[in-house]
Amino acid sequence: MTIFNKIVAGEIPSYKVAEDENFYAFLDINPMAKGHTLVVPKKTEEDYIFRLDDNTFAGLMQFSKRVAAAIEKAVPCKRIGIAVIGLEVPHTHIHLIPINKESDMNIGNPKLKLTSDEMAEIAAKINREFK
Repeated sequence: MTIFNKIVAGEIPSYKVAEDENFYAFLDINPMAKGHTLVVPKKTEEDYIFRLDDNTFAGLMQFSKRVAAAIEKAVPCKRIGIAVIGLEVPHTHIHLIPINKESDMNIGNPKLKLTSDEMAEIAAKINREFK
């Protein structure tokens, strides 16, 4: 069981921004930007996105698109960048990162230090915009 399975199951707390029967989106606790969100499939043991079955892959992308639209409305930015790295946690996931310039996507950039109140406020704003 991965840390993301435990988050989805509620065993580890998270700042949830969106959820449906198959997917779960929550704020990254080491964000590159305010609103940096991780999107995961709930029911998978696969850790490599390109090994997902076609329906799960398509559903993950469609759900991520809806989450990105909510982030864009809730967090001032020019675009939502998308990254799939897949090496740090053995569970398929997508990073959705609010960006204003290309260098905002540099994973080597210092991470933000946000309080739990700030994280909760951002998550609530995104959740209110999620359709």
